[in-house]
Amino acid sequence: MRAARRPRAGLAIDACLGVFVLAMTGLMVALPGHEAAPFHIMFLGVAVVYGFRVWPVVPTAALLVAMTLPSGWLMWTHAEEGFLARAELAEIPLLPMVVGVMVWHAQRRASALRQVEEMAARQLAGLEREREFFRDTSHAIRTPVTIARGHLELAAISGLTAGAKAGIAVALNQLERMSALSNRLLALARPDSGVGLRRRPTDLSELVEELGTNWSASADRRWQVRNHPTGLVTVDPEWITLAIDALIENAVHFTSDGDTITLGCRLLDRTCVVTVEDSGPGIEAEDLDRIFDRFWHRMPPHGPMGSGLGLPMARATATAHGGSLTAANRPLGGAVFELTLPR
Repeated sequence: MRAARRPRAGLAIDACLGVFVLAMTGLMVALPGHEAAPFHIMFLGVAVVYGFRVWPVVPTAALLVAMTLPSGWLMWTHAEEGFLARAELAEIPLLPMVVGVMVWHAQRRASALRQVEEMAARQLAGLEREREFFRDTSHAIRTPVTIARGHLELAAISGLTAGAKAGIAVALNQLERMSALSNRLLALARPDSGVGLRRRPTDLSELVEELGTNWSASADRRWQVRNHPTGLVTVDPEWITLAIDALIENAVHFTSDGDTITLGCRLLDRTCVVTVEDSGPGIEAEDLDRIFDRFWHRMPPHGPMGSGLGLPMARATATAHGGSLTAANRPLGGAVFELTLPR
């Protein structure tokens, strides 16, 4: 309905402008010697209306010619008859030129806006295709991983040799990595608006403490947890867990045995800040602007190459919660990631 009204409104504006131009031309006929005022007002009206109605170049040029020829002829005739000073005739080409320059700039601006809109539409379409890819890939990975894990877990409790059970444990570990990859792909498929999050009151300090305990049992690092009571924060605990887990995994990959990883949680104004610090080599200066790009990663000095999805997923989760995720280097060496969430 609104789309149908817009052309009608445009036609009404054009009709009013036509009546206005005819009225000003009539005043020029009726007021010999005073043509300059309605002549100026006529072109001023066109300039005002053009701010709301950017016509194509050809119709605009035709309008200017249709206005200039009869009004210019009137002024020339009245000047010949002595009603108008000949110096006023300089206005005949001058005003159309001024309006023409304005039209040129308006056309350039409209063209630039169209290009920006087209670019934005292409980017949105690309993002939607990317999300569909992540979503479909996540589901395609999750189903066979779940089936394979179930069969391996059943095989592990049967009468197998120690060597076979060790092999099953390795396979289960790799399936766990595939499951984590599936979860990260699904997180990246979610829009940054936060639609689909299952928020509930969560004690982030307890969550960080639990993650620190779990990771300390699997990675030989010096683990420190420096938590301050945060109370309950309304978040989706599943996705926040995945985000913090990705930050910790990144710290493990870029540290070695004996290095220190420090987890922390504190309140700051009306936000809750979760920090993951490490004593590793830190982040290269040229990498700081790219570290959250999808599929971008640098080979860690220790540990396997990552998927390039953990940190982007963590930032997407923070954004979906209305928060932020930043990365920086510590003054004494190492990296620090800060996940800031509104309370």
